[in-house]
Amino acid sequence: MNSLVQRRIAAVLLFIAAAIAIVLPFASATLLTVALGGVACAAGIGQLLRLGGEGGLQGKVFRSLSGLLYIGAALWILIDPIDSEISLTLFAGVLLLVEGVMELAGGAASSSPLGGLVVFDGVITAIFGLLLVIEWPSDSIWALGTLFGAALFLSALNLLRTPKPAETP
Repeated sequence: MNSLVQRRIAAVLLFIAAAIAIVLPFASATLLTVALGGVACAAGIGQLLRLGGEGGLQGKVFRSLSGLLYIGAALWILIDPIDSEISLTLFAGVLLLVEGVMELAGGAASSSPLGGLVVFDGVITAIFGLLLVIEWPSDSIWALGTLFGAALFLSALNLLRTPKPAETP
């Protein structure tokens, strides 16, 4: 199967996932939150398993604290994913706001012909972040799932427009 067909299949799958995430934002946000809890738990266990490789007591103490922090966060997320979604929504809003400001600065400083597009991306990203922060916590139930769906949709579009390797300069 050639790469164009693979990209198109991947794009269709991303469009389907995006549609599901946008139509069912609460379910997709909850699944994302639970997945984050699982990843945090795995990271904590990984940190604890690395204790044997630490040479000194200080390294073992910090590695243990790191592992226990990951596991504690994972348990908090997995025990109450709805409250975790509320916290993650505020975090996502602040993150998007900061990213938008950085994109604005990067686009303004760029002499590239795509600098205007980077500024536009920065404005939109900052507005999304600001809206999440201003409307928090009332938007927490649907925002993460909807944003995730929008990100999947944009990834699918980007996948369709990516030039073939032979077309890359």
